[in-house]
Amino acid sequence: MKIISSIYALFACFMLTASCATTESSTLTHTEVTCAQAKVGSGELARVSENARYRIYDSTGAKIELCALIESIKNADVAFLGEIHTDSVAHALEALVLEMAWDERLSLSLEMFESDVQLTLDEYLGDLINEEHFLESSRAWDNYDSDYRALVEFSKKNNVQVIAANAPGRYVNMVSRLGSGSLSSLSDEAKKFLPPLPYPSASSEYEERFRQIMRYHQVEPQSLEKKQELHVVDADSTDANSSSRELRANEVYENYLKRALEAQSLWDTSMAWSIATHLRANPEARVLHINGSFHSDYSLGIPEHLEKYFPGLKTLTISVVPSAQFPEFNDSMKSLADFIIVTDGNNQQTD
Repeated sequence: MKIISSIYALFACFMLTASCATTESSTLTHTEVTCAQAKVGSGELARVSENARYRIYDSTGAKIELCALIESIKNADVAFLGEIHTDSVAHALEALVLEMAWDERLSLSLEMFESDVQLTLDEYLGDLINEEHFLESSRAWDNYDSDYRALVEFSKKNNVQVIAANAPGRYVNMVSRLGSGSLSSLSDEAKKFLPPLPYPSASSEYEERFRQIMRYHQVEPQSLEKKQELHVVDADSTDANSSSRELRANEVYENYLKRALEAQSLWDTSMAWSIATHLRANPEARVLHINGSFHSDYSLGIPEHLEKYFPGLKTLTISVVPSAQFPEFNDSMKSLADFIIVTDGNNQQTD
């Protein structure tokens, strides 16, 4: 079974009016300049706000202005921006947020690049290799050009360090097939691209959310039941045989879930470890990390593991939620993150 492909599919499928206060200071910071520009509708902000496809709320559902969000990001050691990978409004917002939150201390961290391509990413940012070779060697996502290129190009232009934060896909796949213990057989060179082993398990809260989304996507024991996997012989269809098949299906399902959750946790811990490692090497830095929203919603996943690797950091969570009820805030969104950005659910990309 290609479990890892299934996980990617599950988590790939699951809002703007900007009015900013006038500053009386004659010397404006970069953020203040950008907010001031918003009043006359210039630059990237004008392009995004023209369609008015998002609204920002705090965790209780109170409306928040873009500039307040940016100031909160600038006051955090690490800000997690969780997206749905097919949300085109979210991608435009990410480029805008990076530009507005940028200063000499900011680093960008991305789920979309794996730790073993950090050298390639650094070579491109340093103008040592061209974009063609960068894309070929970095295993860029299929939607890189439309959705993430603006982030990298802004970073390249402004000397922003970019962290290739995720675990190499081949090792996540290895865990999904063989379990987390299999990583111990890797060479010391290979282990350099992973968090310290054994990496922490998912919390009980995170596991419950993981099981809920698997049920939501109808990943059930029966959907995994294949004769070649279960070694079930079609003999008499007695109640005993039926019960045996059901028990075996449940066993297969639990084994599947265990390995899938371990693979999911490898993503989370790897990104947390990459951020922690960067901050230890750059004590004055702060990080904007972009990831699929499941990895940071409710401050579970990456934020949980980051607290283990680097206790005491001031973190901020943002979740971008496409909604068919846009621009309304739904009660189910409460406490999802410190800030919830509701986007137009009718503006999603299709495969």
